Amino acid sequence: MRYFLTTTVIGAAFIALLLPSISLAQTHLIKNLAAGKKQTLVVYGTSLSAAEGGQAWVKAVSDAINNKYQQNLTVYNAARSAMWSTWGVQHLEDSVISKKPDAVLMEFSMNDAFLDYKTSVALARLNLNYMIDRIKLFNPKCEVILQVMNIPINVHAQQRPHLLQYYNMYRQVAKQRGLLLIDHYNNWKKILNRGTAEYLKYVPDGIHPDENGAREIVAPLVLKKLTGK
Repeated sequence: MRYFLTTTVIGAAFIALLLPSISLAQTHLIKNLAAGKKQTLVVYGTSLSAAEGGQAWVKAVSDAINNKYQQNLTVYNAARSAMWSTWGVQHLEDSVISKKPDAVLMEFSMNDAFLDYKTSVALARLNLNYMIDRIKLFNPKCEVILQVMNIPINVHAQQRPHLLQYYNMYRQVAKQRGLLLIDHYNNWKKILNRGTAEYLKYVPDGIHPDENGAREIVAPLVLKKLTGK
């Protein structure tokens, strides 16, 4: 009994020591900035990153990081409205690789799931893995970070009946490849659970968070995941 209690206490102490390092884990991007190194981040994806709301969260993240790290972060928003991962593959060289990024923040699931684009989950996975592989070929140390975004409603949900399969694919790829995943889904689900009227306060057209929604819901989680705080 004495041995059991001793090992239990030691084990608990060891876990306690680990927890701070886990909760405060930083991306290499932030570690390099903290070391005084200039860094380049490319944001790549759909209108969720390119439209007004997308521009708002990207700017909020950029400003917060640069305010802390002496303006050493250069951010390129290479996302494009109404585009999907096949476009992402086709424009990866000019939109991403040419910027010589140290990190790439990527999301294409929302439009890969759009029925009119006829992009299966398998094809979306193939495209995603190709982009990751190409970025890593350019720079093995480049940090690829995936995002799972918000929830479409009304007609936008009808046009994307299998969106969760695409979101789950991003989660699987992130886990399989050891990539950081920034998963916004649960935060948006909590708001949607309060009713459609409440959700529309943040996502007025049913798919694109507005500037306030993007700054209040998207930007804080991106910053938390990047900085570990």
